[in-house]
Amino acid sequence: MTREFDGLKALVTGGASGIGDAVVRRLHESGADVAVLDLNPDGAAPGTVAFRCDVSDAGSVAGAVRAAAERLGGIDVVVNNAGIGAQGTIEANPDAEWHRVLDINVLGIVRVSRAALPYLRESASASIVNTCSIAATAGLPNRALYSASKGAVLSLTLAMAADHVREGIRVNCVNPGTVDTPWVARLLDSAPDPAAERRALSGRQPHGRLVSPEEVAAAVAYLASPLSGSTTGASLAVDGGMQGLRLRPPGS
Repeated sequence: MTREFDGLKALVTGGASGIGDAVVRRLHESGADVAVLDLNPDGAAPGTVAFRCDVSDAGSVAGAVRAAAERLGGIDVVVNNAGIGAQGTIEANPDAEWHRVLDINVLGIVRVSRAALPYLRESASASIVNTCSIAATAGLPNRALYSASKGAVLSLTLAMAADHVREGIRVNCVNPGTVDTPWVARLLDSAPDPAAERRALSGRQPHGRLVSPEEVAAAVAYLASPLSGSTTGASLAVDGGMQGLRLRPPGS
């Protein structure tokens, strides 16, 4: 594997499971020194350093980012992956849940990036990659709150890219489709017919299956890498063609 991250220091939030864990392993295998920030950091990949961090708490974020920077000797790459899901139409969740999801999924990115900016400004290869979603670009049923939060992440990514490009800090995002993660597994388990629900989630993606965490991690690594130094303000879909393709039904 190409070690394009040799000598670089990376911070990944929500990095102890699912997509985040795959990102951590990919960056580490590619040469980066990686700090995992997570509510439950005990499951962090071997060879990394881990710190407990609640992205909904500014004090927790500031302390964890500072500790990570001190331990790594700086920060070159920030991957804002921590987030939570939500189901239902606009009627399904009370105001408190709207505030909670937006606080974690959107303001969590703000808090972590804000705390990391002083270190990123000292880097010659500074990059931020935010985990967005197909929900930001396609209308999905029963995902109103989640979609609103990820739509905000997409717009925030563009605004951050504009604000910091002249400081040498690139900001991009990945837009995964439905990924085969522990959260999706729990969602499937709660369905009346888990097998049918898995077929439905797989079938709505044109390539006919769920996205793997490793595929998302590869996209994150591309955007974070110094090899993509002219890429900023971009959103990279990793969704089996769900965002852009409009296929005819089989046999038609």
